[in-house]
Amino acid sequence: MHITVGKSTSSDARSAVGEALRNSGKPKLIIFNAPYKMIGEVADIISKNYPDTKSIGTSGTAYYENSASDSHLITIAFGDDAVVDVGLMRNLSSCPVSDIVELENVVKNVGPEEGKTVCIEFCTGHEERLVTTMNVALHNKKVPLVGGTVFGVPDGQTAYVAINGKIYEDACCYAVIKNKAGRIRTYSENIYEADDSTPRHVATKVNLENKELISLDGRPAADVYTEELGISKSQVVNNVFQSPLGRLVGDEIFISSMYDVGKNGSLINYKIINENDTICILKLKDYDAVNASTRHKIKDENSHISFVFSVNCIYRHLLFANEGYLGTFLANMKNLGPHVGVVGGGEQYKRQHVNQTMVCAVFE
Repeated sequence: MHITVGKSTSSDARSAVGEALRNSGKPKLIIFNAPYKMIGEVADIISKNYPDTKSIGTSGTAYYENSASDSHLITIAFGDDAVVDVGLMRNLSSCPVSDIVELENVVKNVGPEEGKTVCIEFCTGHEERLVTTMNVALHNKKVPLVGGTVFGVPDGQTAYVAINGKIYEDACCYAVIKNKAGRIRTYSENIYEADDSTPRHVATKVNLENKELISLDGRPAADVYTEELGISKSQVVNNVFQSPLGRLVGDEIFISSMYDVGKNGSLINYKIINENDTICILKLKDYDAVNASTRHKIKDENSHISFVFSVNCIYRHLLFANEGYLGTFLANMKNLGPHVGVVGGGEQYKRQHVNQTMVCAVFE
């Protein structure tokens, strides 16, 4: 697949767009990651400079080559062997289903083929509702979802996504992409585990509005967590890097990251936990070995990798940075082929919203 990646370190939006896209030709689609203060201007300039090109974008930290930065513009331009369309889902906090017809039309316009099509999205929040809604149009057409929640917005500011020159809050922008030159395969990577000896708990009381796990097995959730691990409540938040919560569904584990302890010993999370969910406290695995296994699988299943797009959770990003592993991780991903990643506050993969996970799409 013909994909051109560009980068600019310029703080001037017009110069940055010109530099990043100088080798892109006349692309069918541009996906961009811009510094927060530039997202609106970058979106507008791309729309005006490339009036026949569809575009979506976000802001925050991006990966390219061996660097991670929230002050650079990164662009991904898809060429003539891509069939694309883009759309917007608004009102995520209240009624995103009102825009489901647009998504259905976007999917229809692309003419999806199983194994050759993907939906890439960026959203501002309300992920569970979003994923459920989008899969009304995507799941039956066998179009996998790969996306991330905007992260890194300055304190007190609003999160935005961009589409075709305009920015929106409380929204999701998405691109449905079909590869005429080969396949598109998707992957997720979990560096945490629960073995047979790990205790299983039941979520007995929750508050869905603020993603609060109030009790496990009828006891305050924080009490269960701290007693099982032998730590104090003051250590809970920082211990998320070592032992997040896991929601078990059959043989699959979906991670929920806690970021606060409530007044009555609840755990407040980035992912919703429902009553009667089976919950376990996960353990950090050998993440270097896990990533090596993921890369081996990607290489084994893709004969010629044109491009890898990933979303890496902010907690994984911080863990890798704190452990001095981030540079190694980026170099390893680069060795797969051209790679661009974004750091998300949450990750969307197929029919699930998850935390502390890497999700990616690989284009042949």
